[in-house]
Amino acid sequence: MTTKTYLITGATGDTGRHTALSLLERGLGVRAFVHSLDERAEALRAAGAEIVQGDLLDIDGVKAALDGAAGAYFVYPIRPGLLDATAYFAQAAKEAGTPVVVNMSQISARREASSNAARNHWIAERILDWSGVPTVHVRPTYFAQWLLYPHVRAGIRDEGAIKLPFGDGRHAPIAAEDQGRTIAAILADPAAHIGKTHVLNGPVELDEYGIAAAVSEVLGKPVRYQPISIEEYRERLAATGLWPYLIQHLVEVGIDCSNGVFEGTDRFIEPLTGTPPMTVQAFVAKHRAAFD
Repeated sequence: MTTKTYLITGATGDTGRHTALSLLERGLGVRAFVHSLDERAEALRAAGAEIVQGDLLDIDGVKAALDGAAGAYFVYPIRPGLLDATAYFAQAAKEAGTPVVVNMSQISARREASSNAARNHWIAERILDWSGVPTVHVRPTYFAQWLLYPHVRAGIRDEGAIKLPFGDGRHAPIAAEDQGRTIAAILADPAAHIGKTHVLNGPVELDEYGIAAAVSEVLGKPVRYQPISIEEYRERLAATGLWPYLIQHLVEVGIDCSNGVFEGTDRFIEPLTGTPPMTVQAFVAKHRAAFD
C-alpha cells in the first residue's frame, strides 16, 4: 500500500516542523516545503521527510509540490504577502485536487481587526473558503513560544521581568508542539473538520502575572510581570530590529489581548488527540536551557 504524503509549508518553523514530525511518527509521508536548505531542513530530511525548496509566491512551484499530496498545511509568516500567497496556494490546490488544506490563521483574525496582519488572516480564510478547496482553519491564541522570542526571553533571563502592555488580559498559551500534533491529526483524518474553524488554546488561562509566576516556579528565580505602555512596547520592539509590519501587528494584538480577544481554554486538542496540551510550567521545563 502506498503511504500517503502530506505537503507541509513553513516546515522549518515552529508549527510546520512539529506537524511534519508528528506525521512521520504516524508512519505517514511528509513533503517539507522550505525556503532555505539549512540545518533545519537537513534535520527534517534525516527524520524521513522529502525536502522541496520553494517560495509560496511561486504558483508553479507550489502546484508542483502539491501534486499527489493527500493534504497540506498552509502557514505564512507575519509579513506582507499573505493574501497573494493564499490566493496562489488556493488556486494550486484546486488544480492539484488537494483533498484538504489546514490553514494557520490566528485568534485575532476578524473583519474589524486593527492589526493589518490579523485582518489579512481573516481575508485569507475567506479566499480559501471562496476557492472551494476543502479547508480547515485553525486559530491559535498566543503561542507559548512567545516566552522564547528575543524581546520576551531577554527580559526573563536578564531582568527577571516580563514587560508587556497586556494589562489584566488573559490567555492560555499554546505550544507549537501541541499545535503540530493537532494539525497532523486533522490532516490524517479530516472528514469531521472540513469547513470548520478550530480555536487552539492551552489548558490553563492566565494573566501575565500568572504566567510570570509559572515561569518563576520552574526556573527557581523571581520573575515578575511589569506592565508597560503601548508606546514603550512599540519602542522596545523597534529597538530589536523588527520590521514595521510586524511591530504594528504585535502592538495591536497586545491591545486585543488586554481587551479579552485571546481568552479561552482548550476544548479541542485533548478531545481530538487524547492528550492535553502543555501547561506553561511544562513548556518552560522542556525549554529551560533557553533561559540560562
